[in-house]
Parts: sequence; C-alpha cells; structure tokens
Amino acid sequence: MNLFGLMETSGSAMQAERMRAEIVAANMANAETTRTESGGPYRRQHVVFAANQPSTSFAEVMGNAPGTPPLLSPLSSPLASPGAHSPAGGVHIAGVVADPAPPLRRYDPGHPDAGADGYVSYPDINPLTEMVDLMGATRAYGLNGSAVQAEKGMIAAALDIVKS
Repeated sequence: MNLFGLMETSGSAMQAERMRAEIVAANMANAETTRTESGGPYRRQHVVFAANQPSTSFAEVMGNAPGTPPLLSPLSSPLASPGAHSPAGGVHIAGVVADPAPPLRRYDPGHPDAGADGYVSYPDINPLTEMVDLMGATRAYGLNGSAVQAEKGMIAAALDIVKS
C-alpha cells in the first residue's frame, strides 16, 4: 500500500456510507407511499457493498517491499506517486436492490389506492430498522473520517522528522 492508500480506502468507504445514508433517508421519506410510477407501493431499498480488487498482484507488491533488491528507480516508488497503485482495500457500491418483502396490507376503504376489498398496500418499512441503519452509516462515516485525520497527523509527523 502506498503512502496515501489509507486515505483512498477510507475515502471509498465514506462515499459508500454516504450513499447508504441517502438510501435510508429515501426509505424513511417513502414509508407511506402507496403508489409509485411503476404502479405499486414503494419498495424498500438496500445498498450492496463489494470489496475493491487491487490492481497489482501479490508478487508485484512483495517485489516492491522494503528489504528486497531494488527493482524500481527512486522516482517510481509507491511512495513517490500517490495514484500509482489502487488501494489494497476499499469498497464500492455493487448495487442498490429492492427488498423482496411483500407490502403490508391495511384496511382503509376510504383511501384512493384501496382495492375492491378495502385494503391498501403500504411499503414494508420499519422506522426503527431504518434509524439503526442510519446510525450505523453515520458512525462508519465518522470513523473513516477519523482514520483520515489520524493519517494526516502521521504524515505531518513524518515530514517533521524528515525536516530535522
């Protein structure tokens, strides 16, 4: 991993968690939506994360490890070019999928979307579940922000050591 690899990894996680929070907010906003453009009630959405695949192989990473014979010039070192290698970790959004749970049916014969039997189909969205998801996304976003700040402090301390 290069010098800025942690920032890239945390940055990708922050982007993913931001999207997760936006999807939870959309779920909460549409908890009572009984009719969408597609015709039925709103369907709860889920964000699916997937791990980023590093662009270098294990052998390439080990060949560039400290203590191995120098195969690269000093200017082509992983520390010299922050974008040279993709981070070993990180996450991206693989997709946003609709919840397969059937809609909840409530008896409300006066509702404009009521069927002939007087029942209305509502989204199967539990506000408590959505709040827990939102709290998890917020907490993960904050922790990744703290990791970026800690790395910035380590880089600054390393530069101070080099200066003296």
